[in-house]
Amino acid sequence: MPSRPLWLVAALSGLGVVILGAWGAHGLADQLDARALNAWHTGVRYQAWHTLAFMMILIWREVVALVGQRLVLGLWGIGVVLFSGSLYLLALGGPALLGPITPLGGLAMMAGWVMLAVTALRRRPEPS
Repeated sequence: MPSRPLWLVAALSGLGVVILGAWGAHGLADQLDARALNAWHTGVRYQAWHTLAFMMILIWREVVALVGQRLVLGLWGIGVVLFSGSLYLLALGGPALLGPITPLGGLAMMAGWVMLAVTALRRRPEPS
């Protein structure tokens, strides 16, 4: 599978990190209470770390094709949307029913990390 669409996802997520981080720091700082602003920044941090990890998998993928990498990327993508997305919406006053979505996103992120470990363990040793 060509990587171009996945690199586009990574680039847009990275752009989102910068825009949403700046908006939280400058545009929302006077509009949100401390708890909501903290939730917003938590969403930005998790999105940023998972964007970087996503890019590392894409680089790894271009060097070594492993079964499982696609699943890792999918789980992280779902996790960022559910976790960070729900925190952004909650911080902006979204409905409380979004609250239970946040931990589902966290679980998807964790499942992606577990799948990454499984993928690495299943990798065949390089010939010497």
